[in-house]
Amino acid sequence: MSWLSRVRNALPFGNKRETPDNLWVKCPRCQEMLFTKEYEANLSVCPRCDHHGRIGADARLDQLLDPGFTLLPDPVVAEDPLKFRDTKRYADRLKAARASSTHSDAFTAALGKIDGYKAVVGVQDFTFMGGSMGMAVGNAFCAAAQRALNERCAFICVTAAGGARMQEGILSLMQMPRTTVMTRRLKEAGLPYIVVLTDPTTGGVTASYAMLGDVHIAEPGALIGFAGQRVIQETIREKLPEGFQRAEYLHKHGMVDMVVHRRDLRETLARLLGYLSPAKAA
Repeated sequence: MSWLSRVRNALPFGNKRETPDNLWVKCPRCQEMLFTKEYEANLSVCPRCDHHGRIGADARLDQLLDPGFTLLPDPVVAEDPLKFRDTKRYADRLKAARASSTHSDAFTAALGKIDGYKAVVGVQDFTFMGGSMGMAVGNAFCAAAQRALNERCAFICVTAAGGARMQEGILSLMQMPRTTVMTRRLKEAGLPYIVVLTDPTTGGVTASYAMLGDVHIAEPGALIGFAGQRVIQETIREKLPEGFQRAEYLHKHGMVDMVVHRRDLRETLARLLGYLSPAKAA
């Protein structure tokens, strides 16, 4: 230690206080620096430009459900059945994703109430391997839908995914027909199936349960599509319209029923449940 450091450390005001790394968050749209507490208190929506940030499963469930909801158990599935390896082993990718998450995979479901209306709510977490759909996600979706059937209540699915999980190959693609069958069972039972499309919802998730709801709600600015814009442009050799695959464009062209701000989402879902939930016998 140099004499300057010794003198500085001996001064009564001490060392310069370190600033926590999570004190600020930068809005990805307007690049404004926001206080993290202010940002989270505003439901992770930028107060300057109204950009809707991505949030995890726990935060989403807390925002939508009345206090006292119950998390459904995570289904047990075979891990890394194909022994897949790219630049890293799939088993290592799973381990890393679980180390930064409180859940074992990308889909979390809970049974609770929204303004008094019973519902099962399933949420995909994009921070867990891009919310990709593998066997665990497919099983969790089917188990949540079955719980809604057993409880005779609505099933609400909040999607956020990059598509099927490539590390599980054909086994991930098999989840598309499995989840589709469960949406048909809900329909046959006369139970509401509502989909909330958040940023981003793409690939095999869009091609299956994300677009099979009785009502489709999208958050403002959400990216919703199957293939990427660049792939589509190169295929059809035409320039796509501005805002293509965004929630507002899809709403204008009839693919989405409504675009709802996050602060109004819970109220909107409660109103829909009041309209769509099966009437109790007198």
